[in-house]
Amino acid sequence: MSNSLIYAIDFGTSNSLLSAAQQQKPLQPIALDRSNSDPTILRSLMYFPKKGAPSFGRQAIEQYTKDSAEGRFIRSIKKYLPAKSFQGTQIGGKVYGLEDLISCFLTEMKSRADQHFNEDVRSVVLGKPARFSMDDEKEELAKKRLVSAAVASGFKHVEFLPEPLAAAFSYRKQVEDEQNLLVVDLGGGTSDFTVIRLHHDRFRDEDVLAIGGVSVAGDALDGEIMAEIIAPNFGSKIQYQFPMSSNVLTMPPILKHKLSSPADITLMGNTDIMEFLAQVKKCNVSDEAKDQLEQLFVLINDNLGFALFSEIEKSKVQVCAEQLASFAFETDEIWVKEQFDFNAFADVVAKKIASILNCLDETVKHSGLSFDEIDLICMTGGTSKVPLIRTALTERFGERKISTFNSFHSVIQGLAERAAQL
Repeated sequence: MSNSLIYAIDFGTSNSLLSAAQQQKPLQPIALDRSNSDPTILRSLMYFPKKGAPSFGRQAIEQYTKDSAEGRFIRSIKKYLPAKSFQGTQIGGKVYGLEDLISCFLTEMKSRADQHFNEDVRSVVLGKPARFSMDDEKEELAKKRLVSAAVASGFKHVEFLPEPLAAAFSYRKQVEDEQNLLVVDLGGGTSDFTVIRLHHDRFRDEDVLAIGGVSVAGDALDGEIMAEIIAPNFGSKIQYQFPMSSNVLTMPPILKHKLSSPADITLMGNTDIMEFLAQVKKCNVSDEAKDQLEQLFVLINDNLGFALFSEIEKSKVQVCAEQLASFAFETDEIWVKEQFDFNAFADVVAKKIASILNCLDETVKHSGLSFDEIDLICMTGGTSKVPLIRTALTERFGERKISTFNSFHSVIQGLAERAAQL
């Protein structure tokens, strides 16, 4: 076992990073994916081809595209940790449990880092959301699964540090006087909040005044864009009549729900939903509806959920930056184009944003502080760039208190700081 190094891993829903501490000093994040624009970021993606070994990160996207989506693409696997219903999935005739899939990714991260440092490192400080779930039983299940995955990937000593607390760790050296800090960490799968009384030269457990989190973030916003704006192109609003019936029916809500997640789209091909959709196609429906169903069949059978959601995410970024988004997704058999403005975006994500803000307000309330008593807001994570969030924070705390940190590196820096203390 390595005595000189301790790894720090920020295993994220969308992106993952790895750093280390050596001789009580935190190191900089290492290059995990040199094909990425920022080589320290390994996108949390895996592609399992029909034959051969899986690929990861940017290479997973390239291989998936090269193979015309014939294999199995895995993304956002972290968000299923608290889900009792997600036990695993079948890939190439082999059943992979959730812990197996996460272990596969962590093993790849550890292997690349071990090669970088030329050591077999067995200790790790692993980031986790403030809460995987507000349900205590699901919270414990998620932590147990993540520990199992880390151990299976080769680690013997695993310590957790909440990700928003890690972000506060990375900031505290900039603090001269005592400050009440609110960390707002908005990623792909979770929105996490920590209220902490911060000092420059020390950190005590009792300085953490409140921690809160909700499993709603960037992926959920993408899902709402899909459900309300894009999904009608795949038949979510079709009306149909079964033969010998005068009742006009509409598509069940479960279809729109399934279409809101690329992982669920992948799994739809193995459910009774496909048989139901085939029956709907035989019903009295319009030519436009038949075309929409054909596009849905191609989307499912050709495993195009990830590619579609990549375009949805781009449109989200565009509408937040430019107030108008032009969505386009075209293949040989799918042709979808939609345009929507910021007001339309705000409408479709309103409930998700409200859920995030309600959690924020509850966290501050539990800290015993008022909005006025918060001295500084530390915003981190890709979803923190959504203007609706910043506007809400400005209304509560004022513009001057808000500080935006490096969206991808503040957590890993804090995890490395914690590893250095060990």
